[in-house]
Amino acid sequence: MSTYLYLSLIPEALVASMLAPDDFGLYYAIGSAKRSRGQAIFFSVDRDKIADAGFPLADVEARCVAHSDGRPKSSLYLSIYRVLERIPRDALTALHLATDDGRVLTIQPQEFVADGEERTHLYQEICPVTPRIVSHLNPAEFAGFITDTDRNVHVPRIAFTELTLGNLKNDPDHHDIDNLPYPNIGHLRDCLRELAKAPDKANKTVLRQMTQEVLFRTIRNGVFIGDSTGITAFPLPTRDTLEREHLAWWRSAQSTFGQ
Repeated sequence: MSTYLYLSLIPEALVASMLAPDDFGLYYAIGSAKRSRGQAIFFSVDRDKIADAGFPLADVEARCVAHSDGRPKSSLYLSIYRVLERIPRDALTALHLATDDGRVLTIQPQEFVADGEERTHLYQEICPVTPRIVSHLNPAEFAGFITDTDRNVHVPRIAFTELTLGNLKNDPDHHDIDNLPYPNIGHLRDCLRELAKAPDKANKTVLRQMTQEVLFRTIRNGVFIGDSTGITAFPLPTRDTLEREHLAWWRSAQSTFGQ
């Protein structure tokens, strides 16, 4: 059997497994006696491109072996600390989003292209930190800002997603919020108003840390990995494509509700 390497974002970990992505996503989301059920966000990792990253890879095949009854080894944790920053962006070959009932959507990396739309952005940082931020910056600019080593507060690499703001993206006072499933919409409006009044201010923190799972149905345009050298995009398919080609995953994502 093949041995796969995965970078999990929630929690942050490098994991070896004998399970292919769809089966690993089902295992990781549904859980076991040791793990509660919940959605999963993880990447396939090119082993050759992390050979010099300091991970214990030499004996992976010797440790990641089938059980005595023939069942494949589901997970072997190789690292759980400062993993994302040690994995080059080009080593992440695919993103996998697993719903809490184990449906997996796989997304290939693409070069980031700004959509050119003038709007306020809502970002959920996923790893290694988890604040929720409103920003004037587009995803590439935001990644550059967060990983800028000239700033006192920065991270080496950041995984984040842009969430939908609906009608609030250009008007914090719009009466129709279109059922945005975020906690304390009043506070979100206040943050958007404050940012709008300060064009020289890049970002405003909405939540200091993530209080729930990222609702996949609120992802506006994909998941991003950025650092001081650039950004890699994993764009979510269009609504039409999701309904035509990934309906089971999309229905599962829509059935998950937040606060």
